[in-house]
Amino acid sequence: MKKIVSILVLAAIALGVNAQNMKDVTFQFTEASELTLCGKMFNDTPTPYQRMDFSKSDKWSSKDINLLEMSSGISVAFETDSPIITVKVDWLEASEAQSSGFGTRGFDLYIKKDGKWLWAGIVSGRVSDEPYHGRLVGNMKEGMKECLLYLPLYSKEKSVQIGTKEGSVIRPGKQPFRHKICLHGSSYMHGSNTSRSGATVPAYLTRLTGLQFCSLGVGGDCFMQPSFREALTAAEADAFVFDAFSNGSDKTIEKNLFAFIESIQSTHPGVPLIFMSSIYREKRNFDTVVDKSEADKDAMARKLMAEAVKKYKDVYFIESNASNEYHDTTADGTHPCSDGYWIWAMSVKKQIVKILGKYGIK
Repeated sequence: MKKIVSILVLAAIALGVNAQNMKDVTFQFTEASELTLCGKMFNDTPTPYQRMDFSKSDKWSSKDINLLEMSSGISVAFETDSPIITVKVDWLEASEAQSSGFGTRGFDLYIKKDGKWLWAGIVSGRVSDEPYHGRLVGNMKEGMKECLLYLPLYSKEKSVQIGTKEGSVIRPGKQPFRHKICLHGSSYMHGSNTSRSGATVPAYLTRLTGLQFCSLGVGGDCFMQPSFREALTAAEADAFVFDAFSNGSDKTIEKNLFAFIESIQSTHPGVPLIFMSSIYREKRNFDTVVDKSEADKDAMARKLMAEAVKKYKDVYFIESNASNEYHDTTADGTHPCSDGYWIWAMSVKKQIVKILGKYGIK
């Protein structure tokens, strides 16, 4: 009992230090959209922190719109010499869904050190009608720092303001990533069940390669349907990567795949379209119905992709994996945990980089 009380006291003291640090500082605030936004495929969106220009199709469902209003995959690049960095958010909708508040409504900060992006701090905004103000990192050494702040995965923001010490320098960072690669897929690319918004497949691939993977992951809603087919024909992308076989069934894959490829190629001749295999879902281990459904879907995807890579130029099929040797990287039997998403990113990184290199995308 004494040990538990001691831990609670230490936690309260730690929280008090953080609060005191913020109370002792006079802050200046800079709207994130005035800095450098990364990871956005479409720039002309209803608010800066949404992912889709809905004028690109007239076939959007309410589910499509809801998911694409979420800020998953968007990050903010900036430079500052402030010893403390905070974030103030005015929510449109702060989600309480999924497994981690740090993922669904959290802000995840990286700072470059010795040429590499290094994790720096995180804060999870509380679900409230009032603007939330939280500390990402403090007590930093003097000097300019190159920062990258990931926005929440499953929430919607009216305003995101970066807080720095009054009188400090804050300015837009140079775009830290090269090219624009559209990464469209399921809840896997959306980042479902990962622990932090910087721990998704698109985020990992971007930091690992220096290439800008723009996330159009939509939880449970990637069927290669007409709304996305039409929108992606208008995307100004140097390449496309698809997690196209994780949602739906063998029948939806058979119905939509070739029309999906042909539509995008009609406006993007000579642009690589890279399709990833879906991953093994651990729910298959003992549930025979799930196992059959997944096996049928995978068999159809492989059959049609074998035809597609012969039928269409610039179309590729690569293998992905999110399991370790113990098959113990799942969060819920369907989605990987953060370690699983890291394994996924590493499993496809070399394959994607090799293909993109053929097109001068480096």
